Amino acid sequence: MKKIRLAVLGSVVSLLAACGSTPNQQPAPVVERTTSTGKPVETVAAAPAAPAPSGRGYYTVKKGDTLYRIALDVGQNWRDIVAWNNLTNPNDIKVDQTLRVAPPDRAPGTAQTATVAAAPGAGLDVKPLGAPGSAAAPAAGGSNKSGPRGDKRAYSESALAELEKPDATSASAAAPAPAAPAKAEAAHATEKPAAASTAAVDDEGVSWMWPADGKVVGTFDGGKKGVDIAGKAGQAVLAAGAGKVMYAGSGIRGYGNLVIIKHTNNLLSAYAHNQAILVKEGQSVTKGQKIAEMGKSDSDTVKLHFEIRQQGKPVDPSKYLPPR
Repeated sequence: MKKIRLAVLGSVVSLLAACGSTPNQQPAPVVERTTSTGKPVETVAAAPAAPAPSGRGYYTVKKGDTLYRIALDVGQNWRDIVAWNNLTNPNDIKVDQTLRVAPPDRAPGTAQTATVAAAPGAGLDVKPLGAPGSAAAPAAGGSNKSGPRGDKRAYSESALAELEKPDATSASAAAPAPAAPAKAEAAHATEKPAAASTAAVDDEGVSWMWPADGKVVGTFDGGKKGVDIAGKAGQAVLAAGAGKVMYAGSGIRGYGNLVIIKHTNNLLSAYAHNQAILVKEGQSVTKGQKIAEMGKSDSDTVKLHFEIRQQGKPVDPSKYLPPR
């Protein structure tokens, strides 16, 4: 009897040991800490932070960047970038910080969402035909009741035909409905080429002239981002085309006293190394208007460094300026 009890006790101990070992069980995400008294305290690990937005319309700050340089490179006004990112100090940006450099209304997916949204009162039922709870609207001018047809009738060919007729009519009336989103998508697809052609017309409509008299001592083909025009200190620097002053200051390293004029949504021109700036931000200027005086700020010699940028990228000014 004693041997039987010991055997039963041994089986129970083995069973409990087997239940307590779960090799596939993952440990809980906790971190063990101790207080000043040595008593351990368990805290749940913090959830990972949401990834920062990236892609088109965003820029990640690199070492040596300034907000003014970023604005020039993306073809935007630095004040707009300050507003889009709710910055309190334009000089306080940090490496690896992600900035929005395009207007919020141009964010990817915005236009698509607005196009796909169903028009109010369309009355479209997206449930498949025959799905539980779906009901098609009665045909116009029909005399059928909209309520459920639960009355009992004796079977006959005419009664069966009368019950089937409304379903066939409603199904045929509902069939063309899905064509509406397709038309909306087709209309949306034609908007982009139209917008692109409008921008091209605006760019071609800008009338250009040389911003200063003097010998060209540096060209775009020579590895520069624009052209360098030699001259004398105090010589007039003229607006190469009509537009609005987007920047006037000395906050971009390597450009000295700089003026940037925006001509269209895609095109801007830059005038660097000036001795004096004669215009202010937000001011509209005409083609040939004196905007600055030539100098050598942030340069070894007196010259005007002139750039034309398309969507923030430098392009060869000789393709826009008239022959000299």
